[in-house]
Amino acid sequence: MTASENYTPPSVWTWDKQNGGKFASTNRPVAGPTHEKNLPVGHHPLQLYSLGTPNGVKVTIMLEELLALGHEGAEYDAWLINIGDGDQFGSGFTAINPNSKIPALVDQSGGTPLPVFESGSILLYLAEKFAAFLPRDVPSRTACLNWLFWQVGSAPYLGGGFGHFYAYAPEKIEYAINRFAMETKRQLDVLDRQLARHEYIAGDTYTIADMAIFPWYGGLVEGWLYNDAAQFLSVQEYSHVQAWSARLLERPAVQRGRMVNRLSGPLSSQLRERHDSSDFELRTQDKLPKDTAI
Repeated sequence: MTASENYTPPSVWTWDKQNGGKFASTNRPVAGPTHEKNLPVGHHPLQLYSLGTPNGVKVTIMLEELLALGHEGAEYDAWLINIGDGDQFGSGFTAINPNSKIPALVDQSGGTPLPVFESGSILLYLAEKFAAFLPRDVPSRTACLNWLFWQVGSAPYLGGGFGHFYAYAPEKIEYAINRFAMETKRQLDVLDRQLARHEYIAGDTYTIADMAIFPWYGGLVEGWLYNDAAQFLSVQEYSHVQAWSARLLERPAVQRGRMVNRLSGPLSSQLRERHDSSDFELRTQDKLPKDTAI
């Protein structure tokens, strides 16, 4: 048991800059930029400012899937936003996303640059723009959007709840870990029951719902998230989620999407910036000279 059990909240909360664990240097109770920094702009129609976290990977998978279908208008430049360094608080980034969260997209294909932020919104925007990965008939479209927004509402319990208290909090709080572990397992069971009846999340067709859910819950059952969380949560109990995740990992676009803006894992899997399809073969971190590596 820890001293936190004896904590009594004050009448009025005040910010302790040192109390934040791993993220104390970047978390703060106010919005807006902390420094002046313009965003780079490439020549492709879509400009993505992101990091290879689950939320970022949703969008790069979608963009790679669109390109695989032959949508030339989905060509994109992917610029690295290192949230550990506070890049999300630069003036250029806050201008396109006042919430200072990755990913953020700018569509400059229409003359006037159009910013799109929040990963679910970006997926829906791209699906509608290119008429892809979002069913057109009302029942199927509704099912897809049900699950897209299920992910948007559920993942904070996995990430900000379970992941934070299990892997990142400066002290282990039994109540918090138990509370969010229980909820995370309940969510896995929701998905497992759905995938027992369907090949994909929203039915028999691969959609943006799969792209949204895979980096979080597929990542969890694959053992990519939060140290040994897969063992702690007994993810082998969710065989249908595991089988679905394996199917998605066979898709080349999913494999490429997982590489973009990535800062961890084997150097051959890290494409920190993406500006051309050839970059996957030529510009991963293992192929760049050390003095020019991003």
